[in-house]
Amino acid sequence: MIRFNKARLVGVRLVVLSFVLAAFTGLSAQNDTTFVANGNPIIKYKYVGDPAAMVHDGKVYIYGGHDECPTPNEHYLINEWCVFSSPDLKTWTEHPVPLKAKDFSWAKGEAWASQVIERDGKFYWYVTVEHKTIPGKSIGVAVSDSPVGPFKDARGSALITNDMTTEYTKIAWDDIDPTVFIDDDGQAYLCWGNTQCYYARLKKNMIELDGPIMPIDLPRYTEAPWIHKRGDWYYLSYASEFPEKMCYAMSRNINGPWEYKGLLNELAGNCNTNHQAIIEFKGDWYMVYHNGAINPFGGSFRRSVCIDRLFYNEDGTIKRMQMTTEGVR
Repeated sequence: MIRFNKARLVGVRLVVLSFVLAAFTGLSAQNDTTFVANGNPIIKYKYVGDPAAMVHDGKVYIYGGHDECPTPNEHYLINEWCVFSSPDLKTWTEHPVPLKAKDFSWAKGEAWASQVIERDGKFYWYVTVEHKTIPGKSIGVAVSDSPVGPFKDARGSALITNDMTTEYTKIAWDDIDPTVFIDDDGQAYLCWGNTQCYYARLKKNMIELDGPIMPIDLPRYTEAPWIHKRGDWYYLSYASEFPEKMCYAMSRNINGPWEYKGLLNELAGNCNTNHQAIIEFKGDWYMVYHNGAINPFGGSFRRSVCIDRLFYNEDGTIKRMQMTTEGVR
């Protein structure tokens, strides 16, 4: 008869799980790696949160922060951003890490939510980082000739710092979650904020403000704004309350007024935060978001990227988005 030592088995199991977690949290991409998504989450071998998405030259690009917080700790540990591309939302390629928080010489670190947008053949990456000398979160911008980088600091200084928005709130983390939108007339806008939503015009060079910072008053607003346009309607979606659901507002004008339209999706599974990107790809609309669904260690600080279809009503309002395990088929 084979006798098993229970304590030894538990020890072996913990060692194995430790190696598994180390692989998930410590894996930094050095080369292109291609994989096929099998339902949601689409990336199952590493933790990635706060996804932003861009469509360019027939491909979808997803950018997100690499969650590296080791279990059982519960805090954000995000030092770098990742980039993935796909021609069909099924076969994906992870590209080498294109940008790290400390690539900004004026930043301490903390690679929080970000977004990439293309203009005139260059790619501009707006990021949240912790400032070295001005207390609080700041927004920087990097630039590249390629959507997969490498990217470099476009300014040598922060675009937005915490002391620029003290008129509206005194917290140190209100200047986070930048999103950028270029309107049909070529005017670019930066939108961001936690507890208070802000927006400002950008100069054509995409690295300077072109006017004052202005508040947007939105019901139940927490963070994670995203602006997109469909037909004549502008949509501003955002994370709401805490734990976070997703809400949205609509307007006929990028400058408002914005009309609140209600919930867009419910709480993200096993995760307190909710962060979205909305894109049109090959005639269909999609929401890219995160949850905490990767077993056994996924959660609010070890997040995972998902994609599901988004549908509209005849009047332009958005149908409640259904988060699924099956994902895009």
